[in-house]
Amino acid sequence: MSKLIVRLGTLACLGIVTIAAAANDDAARRFHALSSQEWTWRQAQFAGADDEDTHAQPADHLPRVDAATQAARERYWTDVMKRLDAIPVDALHGDERVSYLVYRNQVETLLADQRFRTWQMPFNSDTSFWGNLGFTARRPLHDAADYRRYIGQLCDIPRYFDEQIANMRLGLARGFSVPRVTLAGRDQAIAEVAHARDRDSVFYTPFRQMPVNIPEDEQARLRAEGIAAIHDAVAPAHARLLGFMRNVYMKQSRNSLAAEAMPDGKAFYQSQIRKYTTLDMSPDAIHALGLREVARLRAEMGQTIRETGFNGSFAEFLHYLRTDPKFYPKSADELLKQAAWIANRVNGKIGEYVGRLPRQRFVIEPVPAELAPYYTGGRGGAGYYMVNTYDLRSRPLYALTALTLHESSPGHGLQMPLATEHEGLPPFRRATYLSAYGEGWALYSERLGVEMGLYDTPYDRFGYLGYQMWRACRLVVDTGIHHLGWIREQALVYMRENTALGEHEIETEVDRYIAWPGQALAYYLGEMAIVDARARAEKALGERFDLRAFHDTVLALGSVPLPVLQQQVDRFIASGGKSPYADEKPCDCKSP
Repeated sequence: MSKLIVRLGTLACLGIVTIAAAANDDAARRFHALSSQEWTWRQAQFAGADDEDTHAQPADHLPRVDAATQAARERYWTDVMKRLDAIPVDALHGDERVSYLVYRNQVETLLADQRFRTWQMPFNSDTSFWGNLGFTARRPLHDAADYRRYIGQLCDIPRYFDEQIANMRLGLARGFSVPRVTLAGRDQAIAEVAHARDRDSVFYTPFRQMPVNIPEDEQARLRAEGIAAIHDAVAPAHARLLGFMRNVYMKQSRNSLAAEAMPDGKAFYQSQIRKYTTLDMSPDAIHALGLREVARLRAEMGQTIRETGFNGSFAEFLHYLRTDPKFYPKSADELLKQAAWIANRVNGKIGEYVGRLPRQRFVIEPVPAELAPYYTGGRGGAGYYMVNTYDLRSRPLYALTALTLHESSPGHGLQMPLATEHEGLPPFRRATYLSAYGEGWALYSERLGVEMGLYDTPYDRFGYLGYQMWRACRLVVDTGIHHLGWIREQALVYMRENTALGEHEIETEVDRYIAWPGQALAYYLGEMAIVDARARAEKALGERFDLRAFHDTVLALGSVPLPVLQQQVDRFIASGGKSPYADEKPCDCKSP
């Protein structure tokens, strides 16, 4: 009898396991079907788009952005959320569960933006729909088909701009707009395209040197079509947009600064905090954290000032850094070459810190002239590291090491290609970007420069701490402006008193925070999450902790919400600190 009971118990357990496995398979199948269907739809919706948050298939047209399309998108993602809610997440395990959580965060964010109608404010002081098209014009085209698609996009600009203008009018009508104080000079890039001669237009860039695989007679036809598109479509559309910006938008946009001053402002600002940080922290909690971190970093900066031998106050040292010519490049070439030298030094050390490196490399080039006056000090991504050579008196060399680590390798120039090249991830994880993760990793990369020994002098170390302080100040300034009612001058003074940034960069940065609520919070909160996760792993694993395995674990995720990152570090600890690539067989290749 006892043997029978044991056997029945065993069969019962096997039955439970079988049922659980079947439930897992069913949940996984439903999730794969839903996410694949939506991702295909999403790519088609944004076909032809080009910005860091939207990855879509190439097309001979630009996305539709009219109000009817926006309403259809909201209905679609609402239905997707209902179907996601019906999938039992507890039935998913391992990477399946991670993918579900990442995907759910994406859809929640997309749907929230639709519900708050963020498409009625399609630009800010840093990023714009017309500026993104300028970047498209600089992308390499490889064959005649690429050129035909590009010409199709040029011909579609009038329709695209008209829809954006209609959306901005809707935003103005309900008080949902970019603050007026941040708009000065933002029309210049539009004016340059509107008034440029056809062959001088930025949109003619791909035609100046065409691939040799295109026959000369076809090159001539494509150039002629391109010139016609620029003359008949691109320039007139920019002229209409310029008139709207100067005569309507810049005169009717709101005088208030705070996101919370707009319709449903408190909920909107909280949604932007969640969008960019992936956390549900309140503005008050973030502000308080920022004040604590600013105080901590101020003490470290004071110690570094003493190491330089400077005798004077903190304010006097900042004045010294801002005014002594020895800290600034004498030419754009000097700045670019120094950035290249720093990047090369990283190349010699990176293998000691990261096990899996990307195949794609990056080029170092200046920020385009028409964008540079209002652009950040640098911008990096998959395949590029742009250095702003405008106003060299605001580009301190002592901060260039931190900037380069952030924007190139091991920052954006390493993390983004690794995600794209990770064939084990579903497309929606390989081709999307979460600011808290991506900017957090890039800021953490600046910290790695200390371990790499790249901050050679106390001034370089002060530059690193200054960049950390800059991002900590963002926690204070962003919440100060959008939640506590700070005025622009209050934010400028706070940045002047606590950071080593030049005056031009302080102004462009503060305007960026005013016009782009929540985005600036991602950096420091993301870095803190990675630093905390590493400290937790080091403590738990002791001598078994391997830094390269930890970094590979973080980077192998693609781009994930911070709570998911913490869960995956828990798995890393439970595995004994095992690298995600530990089970891969070494290459059995033989050199030819």
